[in-house]
Amino acid sequence: MAKARISLASADINQLNEICEAIKDIAGKTKVKLAGPITLPTKKLKLTTRKAPDGEGKASWERYEMRIHKRLIDLGVDERALRLVMRVPIPEDVNIEIAMLD
Repeated sequence: MAKARISLASADINQLNEICEAIKDIAGKTKVKLAGPITLPTKKLKLTTRKAPDGEGKASWERYEMRIHKRLIDLGVDERALRLVMRVPIPEDVNIEIAMLD
């Protein structure tokens, strides 16, 4: 059976979970087979900078971290369900990809 694989990525986990819930609701309403959301490993982007702009003074450091959360959802192919998924409002922060699998 063919299916659609939806991959989601975002730095904001709350927005990501809201979209996953919306897709789960659509799958429940249209009675389409759903697998997921599968949690993929979180990517941590780290940046360390020195607080003092010049070389003088105390050697103190600031550490910044950004986490990229990822989810994977497999959805049975149904034209009505996919059309509803396309209409889900996606914030700019969330990256979404939909691929068709055989």
